[in-house]
Amino acid sequence: MWLFVLFVTIPIIEIALFIQVGGWLGLWPTLGIVILTAILGTYLVRAQGLAAMSDIRSNLNDLRDPTESLAHGAMILAAGLLLLTPGFFTDAVGFAFLAPPVRMGVFHYIRSRIKVQSFVHTGSGTYQNTRENRSQGDVIDGEFDELVDDPAEIEAKDPNGRPSGWTRH
Repeated sequence: MWLFVLFVTIPIIEIALFIQVGGWLGLWPTLGIVILTAILGTYLVRAQGLAAMSDIRSNLNDLRDPTESLAHGAMILAAGLLLLTPGFFTDAVGFAFLAPPVRMGVFHYIRSRIKVQSFVHTGSGTYQNTRENRSQGDVIDGEFDELVDDPAEIEAKDPNGRPSGWTRH
C-alpha cells in the first residue's frame, strides 16, 4: 500500500513544484536547472560511486565486513537514479543521499531495525547459529550423548531392533 502512495504522491509533488518554480522563474531557467542538476548529479554519483567501489574492494581484500560500504554504494546508486529523474523533489532527495552524514544516519537507522543471523562452521561437521544482539533468555545450548549398555534396551525402544538415527552415528 505504501508503494502505491509513493507512486501517486511523488509525481503530484513534482508537478506542483514544476508549476511553482516555472511560474516564478519561467520555462527556460526551470529546464536549465533540471539539466544542470542532472549533469552535476552524474558527476557526483560517479566520483562517490568509484570511492564506494574502492572501499568495498579493500574491505573484501582485508577480510573485513563490507556491509557498510555496500549500503553506501546502494544509496549512491539510488541517489543517481533520483538525480536522473527530472524533478526538484527527487533531486533534493538524491543530493541528500550523496551527503555522507545522511547516508550514515540512514545506514544506522536501517541497521538498528534488522536482526542479523549467521551460521558458523564449527569444524566438527556441524554449524552453530550465531546472532548479533543476542539476548540472555531461557535457552541453554548443550550437547548430549545417549549411552546404552544393553542391546535389549535398544530393541525395546525400536521394534525393528535398529538404533535411532538421531542418537547413533
